[in-house]
Amino acid sequence: MTTIRTPSKIIPRAFPGIKPKEIEQVISKSRVTTYKSGTVLCRENAVEQTFYMILEGDVEVSKGINQQETRLLKTLTAGDFFGEMALIHNAPRAATVTAKTDVVVLELDKAEFDQILEQSPSVSMAMVHEISQRLRQNDDLAIEDLRVRAAELADAYQRLSEEDHTRRELLTNIAHELRTPLMAANGYLQILQKGTLPPEQMNEAINTTARNVEQIVTLVNDILFMQEVELVMPEFEPVDLAAIADRVVEAYAKKALARRVRLAVRKDRHLTPAAGDPRSLERALTALVDNAIKFSPNGGDVEISLTSRADQVLVLVKDEGIGIPPEIRARIFDRFFHVEKNGDHLFGGLGLGLSIARQVIQQHKGTLTVESVVGRGSTFRIALPGWRR
Repeated sequence: MTTIRTPSKIIPRAFPGIKPKEIEQVISKSRVTTYKSGTVLCRENAVEQTFYMILEGDVEVSKGINQQETRLLKTLTAGDFFGEMALIHNAPRAATVTAKTDVVVLELDKAEFDQILEQSPSVSMAMVHEISQRLRQNDDLAIEDLRVRAAELADAYQRLSEEDHTRRELLTNIAHELRTPLMAANGYLQILQKGTLPPEQMNEAINTTARNVEQIVTLVNDILFMQEVELVMPEFEPVDLAAIADRVVEAYAKKALARRVRLAVRKDRHLTPAAGDPRSLERALTALVDNAIKFSPNGGDVEISLTSRADQVLVLVKDEGIGIPPEIRARIFDRFFHVEKNGDHLFGGLGLGLSIARQVIQQHKGTLTVESVVGRGSTFRIALPGWRR
């Protein structure tokens, strides 16, 4: 049953001690208004000059705690009132009041209320008492708001500190990763320029120089691609992931052979095209295959398998390498996170490959997950939306 309150019963609650004659005076200066559900009666931070007493229905009182959160403070119903602070000064509203249901309210504006105050000392005293109580409540809200904002500032400071540390670590890592191949290539080039290298060592010097230059180019390309991939992706098109897998395997055939890794592709005969950007998806798959070979220091199989399932295309990259310890598994996709050593094995790199792969897959509305057992290998699983005509 809907509760309906009469003004003569609500006004004494708002102004304790008010006399019956003064109640009639307040009613005569007020108006009854109906609002639909969802209507905002008071808006936080707005300067308004109306006091409300609820005759029928419910309203919700909420307050913005920060830029991303609005907290519901309470629900008011028939017999309750709000907005009394607007009657005594022009301060902004402390909260937002929204009609939860259709509501009927008795409204009293500041101009009419000022006339009542001139004629009624008991209303003045009642307002002083009520306002003092509400100010204490508002102080509690303000303290809580300050506490939340202080916590947000502490979190922001911590993030800035971590970002600064990451930036400095990045510059150090880039300098380290570039210095070694640059020095090696530069050293051989100087020897070649001087003509002091024995003929039988010429091919080895050229191959070493080319390998180091290739390492530098790969590193620079990764950094540039990381910046590009943050921009707006091109329009998607149907992508043949099987063809991409074949190209990646062909590109890594020599590196896999040198690491005693057997590369293979297994795919459905009628594989559904994926929806995406071919260049970006090839970069993501390249990063996963490179990672699989890199962390298979003792050789073994690296297999790319491609299947279609419902409206998705699934790509698995499975290796038999060192595996990923559980304590770092959640961080392997973080930018610049990398494993430098495992046992007697040293691993180079900036830790960009898996981060690039994840970012590309996320921009394609897909998922990239990993399962791993230490000492037995890892399986990275990509799920991409299939192409829809």
